[in-house]
Amino acid sequence: MSGHFGFSYTGLIFLILLFIPNTIWTKRKPLGYTPEKESKFLLLFERAGEALTCCCALVFSDFNIQKWTAWSWWLIGAFILMAMYELWWVRYFRSGQQLSDFYSSFLFIPLAGATLPVIAFFMLGIYGRVVWMLIATIILGIGHIGIHIQHKKELDV
Repeated sequence: MSGHFGFSYTGLIFLILLFIPNTIWTKRKPLGYTPEKESKFLLLFERAGEALTCCCALVFSDFNIQKWTAWSWWLIGAFILMAMYELWWVRYFRSGQQLSDFYSSFLFIPLAGATLPVIAFFMLGIYGRVVWMLIATIILGIGHIGIHIQHKKELDV
């Protein structure tokens, strides 16, 4: 459960799928988006979780494709969630790019822009049996999803 050190091409693919739309987003943020009121506590968790998740994704070879077993379904599920995440971004970029679009659900998954990648990386951690990735994504989820919940509540007021 602790993981084997080595490069993970699967982790790199996941990170590319994560970073490309986020990089585009920096130029296409929703109107009225402001991070100034974000909880410092949640922001600390988000930043720590981001760093830990990125490191884990790259340095544990356990995430690479292995011989097929029933355990492989965890990897397939993780890839499906990342595909859904990409589709959510396509929908966002085609929308009016309002705050309500950014904090929307996708296929009944609330706050999909925050929830889908966190769950995908958690499932990747299960697939690789790497406890460090599981811990990293829990930290990330507390911060990232927590901040999105905070913004959504402000929007709904």
